[in-house]
Amino acid sequence: MKNLYDVQQLLKQFGVYVYVGKRMWDIELMALELDNLHRSGVIDDKIYARAKIVLSHEHRVEEQNN
Repeated sequence: MKNLYDVQQLLKQFGVYVYVGKRMWDIELMALELDNLHRSGVIDDKIYARAKIVLSHEHRVEEQNN
């Protein structure tokens, strides 16, 4: 998992489609959905950690661009 698209594809595997309209909000909502899937035991720790790193990076990039 290397970019935001990969995280989107992971979430789609579980029927989670995120599009709010603003990239920053999409990233934040994806992080919440990822937390819920991990808490439910659907996603293992390694995948969860990697996806969270990608989302954190993308969130930082968006903050710098705004």
